Amino acid sequence: MKETDLYGPVRDFLLSRGYTVRSEVRGCDITAIKGDDLVILEMKTALTVPLLAQAVERQKAADSVYVVVPHPGKRVRTREWRRTCALLKRLELGLVLVTLDGSNPEVEIPFHPAVRTIRKRRDIRRAIIEEAASRSGDFNQGGSTGQKLVTAYREASIKIACFLQVMGASSPKKLRQAGTGEKTASILYKNYYGWFRRVARGQYELTDKAVQEMAAYRDLVERYRVEALSVTGANHGGSATP
Repeated sequence: MKETDLYGPVRDFLLSRGYTVRSEVRGCDITAIKGDDLVILEMKTALTVPLLAQAVERQKAADSVYVVVPHPGKRVRTREWRRTCALLKRLELGLVLVTLDGSNPEVEIPFHPAVRTIRKRRDIRRAIIEEAASRSGDFNQGGSTGQKLVTAYREASIKIACFLQVMGASSPKKLRQAGTGEKTASILYKNYYGWFRRVARGQYELTDKAVQEMAAYRDLVERYRVEALSVTGANHGGSATP
């Protein structure tokens, strides 16, 4: 079993309870937001000291923190398991157990976190909430490693790139008017991914690198190309879909 196997059932469980769920937000496996409530969940295939340390670190930002592990089966009746649960409660952490046997995964919460006594870091909390809110959807797989994440910045860059594909070389103002967002000029100027090239004063186009790397985000690319086409009314001769 992998950490990513735990993600789907937990995500669906949280969505069914009205939370907006985003994965891999500023190092957090799962963030769940409902109103002013920020819940962070950290997943591992076993309860380990590094998992507990990571979860305690998240308490600086979240209202509630849970650790997520596979259901231990008959071990829940052992003295060792009871001691482990007592430690989690002492650390003011909640516990989520996932059972993957069969076609219908089950999610169980044996206990929720106790009332928090740790003061929150408002700057860390704000950064997590803003990053989660800036993403239009959940495009990552919680618990994944070694993969390029779709951050809010990358998503904004993909959107700008898609509009350039449809509109051809354009100015930041023209792109912004088409709906690419207030950070368009900054993203084009900084060119963090090497996707954009200035071809004239205030005019940008895509690089070959952009076309190649956008192929890894086909669903998002298709979504924003459709949006760009609907805004502009026609394909103005941009690059072909990667």
